[in-house]
Amino acid sequence: MNKLLFFFFSFSLSASIAFAQSSITGIIKKSSGEPVPRATIKVRGTNITVSADDNGAFKIDAKQELPFYLQVSSVGYKPQDFQILRYQETPIELVLVESALLDEIVVTSRRRSEVLQDVPIPITVIGGRAAENAGAFNVNRLKELVPSVQLYASNARNTTLNIRGLGSTFGLTNDGIDPGVGFYVDGVYHARPAATSTDFLDIEQIEILRGPQGTLFGKNTTAGAFNITTTKPTLTPSAKVELSVGNYNFIQAKTSVSGALAKDLAAKISISGTQRDGTIWNTREERRYSGQNNLGFKGQLYYTPSEKLQVLLSGDVSIQHPAGYPLVIAGVTTTERSAYRQYARIISDLGYQQPKIDPFSREINTNTPWRHNQSIGGISVNVDYKIGKGTLTSTTAWRFWNWDPTNDRDFSEVAALTKSQGNSRHDQYSQEVRYAGNLTDKLSGVIGVYLLGQNLKGLSQTEEVGKDQWRFVQTSNTGSQALYSTPGLLDGFGIKTNSTIKSLSAAVFAQVDWEVLKNLHVLPGLRYTYDKKDVDYDRVTYGGLQTNDATLLALKAAVYANQQFTTKVDNNNLSGNFTVSFRPNQNLNVYGTFSTAYKPVGVNVGGLPTTSTGAADLSVAVVKPEYVQHYELGAKTKPFKGAIVNISLFNSDIKDYQTNVQSPQLGVNRGYLANAEKVRVKGLEVDGSYQLERFLTLNAALAYLDGKYVKFTNAPLPLEETGHTELVNGVATQVAFKDASGGRLPGISKWNISGGTELSTAGSLATREGRYFIAGDASYRSEYSSNPTPSSVLNVKGYALFNARLGFKSDKFSLFVWSRNIANKNYYEQLQAAAGNSGLYAGVLGDPRTYGATIRYAF
Repeated sequence: MNKLLFFFFSFSLSASIAFAQSSITGIIKKSSGEPVPRATIKVRGTNITVSADDNGAFKIDAKQELPFYLQVSSVGYKPQDFQILRYQETPIELVLVESALLDEIVVTSRRRSEVLQDVPIPITVIGGRAAENAGAFNVNRLKELVPSVQLYASNARNTTLNIRGLGSTFGLTNDGIDPGVGFYVDGVYHARPAATSTDFLDIEQIEILRGPQGTLFGKNTTAGAFNITTTKPTLTPSAKVELSVGNYNFIQAKTSVSGALAKDLAAKISISGTQRDGTIWNTREERRYSGQNNLGFKGQLYYTPSEKLQVLLSGDVSIQHPAGYPLVIAGVTTTERSAYRQYARIISDLGYQQPKIDPFSREINTNTPWRHNQSIGGISVNVDYKIGKGTLTSTTAWRFWNWDPTNDRDFSEVAALTKSQGNSRHDQYSQEVRYAGNLTDKLSGVIGVYLLGQNLKGLSQTEEVGKDQWRFVQTSNTGSQALYSTPGLLDGFGIKTNSTIKSLSAAVFAQVDWEVLKNLHVLPGLRYTYDKKDVDYDRVTYGGLQTNDATLLALKAAVYANQQFTTKVDNNNLSGNFTVSFRPNQNLNVYGTFSTAYKPVGVNVGGLPTTSTGAADLSVAVVKPEYVQHYELGAKTKPFKGAIVNISLFNSDIKDYQTNVQSPQLGVNRGYLANAEKVRVKGLEVDGSYQLERFLTLNAALAYLDGKYVKFTNAPLPLEETGHTELVNGVATQVAFKDASGGRLPGISKWNISGGTELSTAGSLATREGRYFIAGDASYRSEYSSNPTPSSVLNVKGYALFNARLGFKSDKFSLFVWSRNIANKNYYEQLQAAAGNSGLYAGVLGDPRTYGATIRYAF
């Protein structure tokens, strides 16, 4: 009995001592063994928090029963949880891993986690926080950070996203063509370029792959891909909020909450809202345009019942109702039409004054309200299951896009082309199944299948002219042409178009990485793709003067006419790549690539030009597929500690290049698709970065791009040559096309440069330990053509932009001020001819100087 009492007393005493001994001492270190000063240590699930001293030492009274977790975080390091199994008298050592080591960036572009410098593909990686700090809250802002990326948008629908000058048609978008740049978010392909206009939500990393991609995942792309990953829900409760305010009444708020719903089931909800007044003033309506009014929502469930299985269910929706994105009148040029058909004469005859050519006053005088409403979103399920040394992945998704715009396409107070409404509804369904991983010690790879179905509807798409349009289409004031002045003939005359494109794309793809000799890798890849498109196009006229007069009806039909056609097209393609990579050590990776790629057959659903009889020219209803042969040599190097220098040389030859051309006929206001026989883009890219501990980061990138039409014998006339005549059999005959062979491709600057730096030092703000920083970035683009056919007037001059930010950041709290376009540079992003090619052209303006402040807090 005495022994039993003694045992019970001893046990109780030791338990009491153990619980009483709840203090833990320790030191926070880097992986190199040096101390991490001022790190934050928190007992998970409680509010018990302390900070380490300048030598990384800490003491915390946990007051917890064993076992429990300590959460350790510090700016510039990956937050980590450490399990405490017992109390001890001696200090424990906890090691943090630097999160910003540039030579250890991990990417998933080959569907497995790899160090960026080991991947023989030219890739630019931008962290989610880095993008946010630079003010890049959507893809449009990234073009200033990555010289090889070009993005042009007069509105969300008319978005051109290119890499190295290739990808999508330049100018007005035609829904019948596929993008050449893949846009993926969490493994889901987004088929509509409008997705680039939505605000980022909880972005973890953005990988920009340059060059053809198709043997690794998803949709085949001829120019590259954006691979965006978002942060996943966590079982540990967490939340963050962010608020930004700035000039033009800019306000942006973001919040995200994550935590456990049940064992092994985590959830996250994220919300983002952006509001900004417009930067363009409409003097007629007395209201501002080109503002922002965005609301985004994303919800996720993450189920992890074992180390082998992970299931992620995601749903998102983004609603944008901005105050339009009008173009400003940029100039008037003389065409080769008769004096009677010059813009100045037309305006004068209608009794209007010449438009004010002062684009950077940021004023317009249009008489039709601009509206660019859209909603975009979807649902996806991603399942990862580990089998052997790899992972089997299934990604199932549905996405939608609704587009409801109104545009004034004469860009002025004139009642000419008064309304352009390309209402659209898009649904896409995709399924991808792939297996990726290490097959043996020397062999790794990926194999998969991909299906994409799309249903794109044009819903009563409207184009309408007003009372002044007669003078723009009238060729003379004699004969039947004089009857164009008949009162009300064209007033309210227009077309309504209903179209449907049902498309199917199916593919099988595979690529392996085989180390045939020590440090020598060969990477062959193949892709077989089948594409099918069914098109139903129906356009009917309405309005205008109701008459039975045959002459007047013919005049109306010369402006707009009914068009109907149906077509079914399909094609298949076998493409692939072959890469050789030599990696003699950790500091050098030299590679060479030959690849082929293709963009599927295109269809025209923006109106067809008419023949001499006035009928639709069905010969251009279908556009041939685009084929690419691509060569690339590259080297990824780490010349010394903290430094990275990468270089690549490339040449892309494109046969039957799909391009968007602008017809002088009003009935094809949106332009139509055509093939240029051959195009070539070649260039040089150099990018580098340097990191000195946590005090200094430098990055710079340069891209030299040379893009030309090798052969384009049937190019549309540029604006200034509209009305051009040539002698045909001794007779002066007006022509609509020219030989543009040797001319430069639109949207490509020969020189593209970007760079940035950040300096920081340790410090504290109130009771928070962190770092004070000052950072800046700059970008430069040389002149580029803004017209499918080289033009003497539709060229955007080169420009440079400078941005900066200054503030304080810690692992949980950040506060900084920022400014974009500090020099308030006036510049165009795009120029385009007004419909009808009478000599007027308009421009998309870049943003003026903006500035503000941002505060973030995580808990």
